[in-house]
Amino acid sequence: MDRLHFFTPVRIARGQGHPVEEVDSVSEAMVFLRKWPTGRRGPVYQCALNCCAAAMSGKMSAEEARKAFVGFARITRLLDDDMALPLGGTSMDNVHALRR
Repeated sequence: MDRLHFFTPVRIARGQGHPVEEVDSVSEAMVFLRKWPTGRRGPVYQCALNCCAAAMSGKMSAEEARKAFVGFARITRLLDDDMALPLGGTSMDNVHALRR
């Protein structure tokens, strides 16, 4: 496995009628982030971009960059609901309460 591949892909859901995308490497995350609209690039976006750039230059692990990208996807509400669920049998009511 390439050092820039994620152990688990990040699943991106753009909404009804769009297929779920899987981002499985730092380079794919960078491509996704570079296509993000300029007017919607805030601090969480910048953090994810910086972490991916650091991973590509060997200053950070791919999994650390993945965590930053997951945070970006969660904040922008693009993270697929299946990925947002905590492990260990937490009920959906608790998950939705955390999202509010």
